[in-house]
Amino acid sequence: MIIQNLKRSINLGFRVTEEEKALIYRRMEEVGIRNLRAYLLKMALNGMLVTLDLKDVRECNRLLRNLTNNVNQIAKRVNGGGNVHSADLAKVQSTLSAVWNQQDKIIRSLTKVLEVA
Repeated sequence: MIIQNLKRSINLGFRVTEEEKALIYRRMEEVGIRNLRAYLLKMALNGMLVTLDLKDVRECNRLLRNLTNNVNQIAKRVNGGGNVHSADLAKVQSTLSAVWNQQDKIIRSLTKVLEVA
């Protein structure tokens, strides 16, 4: 039977593995959609694909490693009877400030992603 005035007249299709099919149905169940066509159409039209660029997080980790190394060197010197040098403290403060700036950059980026969702 041919339906006149069919709005959606173009058929799109694709093949999946058994594992992919199971994952699709699991996700459908999670969101409470029972109709596969409705779920796939909704995801194709309104779904969101998130790609994370983790370079800012890696930079933050690098800064934290530097900070940890600097603090450990100061602690070893003090525990060995030495003094804390103002240059060492300035380096720690500078690195800590860079960590906070990097964290702020990461949070701003994540906020933008969440605002889109």
